[in-house]
Amino acid sequence: MKITIDPFSYSGLSKKEQEDLAYLLKVYRDHEQRNAVKEKYYEGNISVNDVNLGIALPDGMQRLEIGCSWGAKCVDVLAARSMFDGFVGMNGEDIEKLNNIVEANNLLVEYSKATRDELKLGSTFATLSADDKAGCKIRFHSMMTASARWNGSKNRIECGFAVIETAEEVIGSEKFTTASILNFYTDTDVIVFQRDRNVWTFTRFPHKMGRPLMEPMTWNATSGKPFGRSRIKEPVRRLIQGYVRTLANASIGLEFATAPQKYILGVSDEQYEKLSNSKFKQYVGNILAATTDPSTGEKPTYGQLTQGNIQPHVDMLRMLATQFSAATGLTVTDTGVVNDANPTSSDAILAQSQTLVGMAEQLNAGNGNSLKTIAVMALAIAQNKTPEELTPAELEIMAHFKNPAMPSVAVTADAAIKIASSRQSFAQTDTFLEMIGFSKADIRRIRAQEQRSRGAATLEAMGIE
Repeated sequence: MKITIDPFSYSGLSKKEQEDLAYLLKVYRDHEQRNAVKEKYYEGNISVNDVNLGIALPDGMQRLEIGCSWGAKCVDVLAARSMFDGFVGMNGEDIEKLNNIVEANNLLVEYSKATRDELKLGSTFATLSADDKAGCKIRFHSMMTASARWNGSKNRIECGFAVIETAEEVIGSEKFTTASILNFYTDTDVIVFQRDRNVWTFTRFPHKMGRPLMEPMTWNATSGKPFGRSRIKEPVRRLIQGYVRTLANASIGLEFATAPQKYILGVSDEQYEKLSNSKFKQYVGNILAATTDPSTGEKPTYGQLTQGNIQPHVDMLRMLATQFSAATGLTVTDTGVVNDANPTSSDAILAQSQTLVGMAEQLNAGNGNSLKTIAVMALAIAQNKTPEELTPAELEIMAHFKNPAMPSVAVTADAAIKIASSRQSFAQTDTFLEMIGFSKADIRRIRAQEQRSRGAATLEAMGIE
């Protein structure tokens, strides 16, 4: 995406703001191509030409298209186990103001989208702004549309920008996307840049949060890489390349196995020409006839070369699937490559998934901290307060996630009933109803009908019909 802002051309920006924005734009451009590569592998748009070693695949086969979903698999399977379920207050109660913000921003759904971007590129950014209807507007931005600078001493973002709106431009025969609205986030302001006919203007919106209205959600961050690392890292991309290359070789080998190579010796030039011009007819025909070569008297000799075997390609795919499973934490079955000679038991599959469950718990822990920070800032913005002015109940909220192990309803229901047998009051809670398989909508209906039943029983006891 093209961003044409020159920070040093605006006298209304301080020197630090100019330098920070210039740094952010440079970082964005430096990482843009690498992020595009990760996006390409996620979408599975890897051509044979990208992986050809120049040994087995001829040049004419480089246009062969091989679909590969491994890039998406290593992201989506883990993201599906991180199921954000809302916020819980200090005493386990809901906070109505925060629930309204969550619902207005459709945060449960938007979180799942943001998690995929986070795992795909290493990080995703949430930005906040005041909103008359929702109280606070929360938007998520991938690293394809945002950039930030980390402050190690404060353990948070120092500053950042996010592209809010884009436009399509055409110059000659080239079509590309350009930024039309960009927000620059600092400790004291949100500076909104807007482009009109290639001229950028900006408006400054002060705030009293004391930090940028921008929070990252990062996967597998380190001290050297505070904005995390992608799940589709270099070793994983190499394995995907091996899969595409092996499947291409297997497809070509299958073509030769379907149409085995035949030969005929001792034919005349005229017979050779006729056979060469009707190869497909010779392959599907029931009878192949040829007379003796009149110039030599030699009788034609027929034969067929040994068919190629694609079993080595299948074995290679299984080996790549095993390595991919080890590199990503996915089970081998998730790759779509199954060893029929030694089928995996359900217990073995469950054991393999424990690595993925551990990764999901790590993901939930990191994202839970980020979501708490986002929620606290959202409450402060909605009430026009600083975080310090919020109540203890609002400051002690926690993000709640569903169990990443994704146990069956039968297992959770059995556990809930056993707990209720020793703690009878537990059976009266919403948590009990959730564990035995009821959705939030079902629980709301159950509670409403129970209340009506109690009301009807009370009126009947009073003799009122």
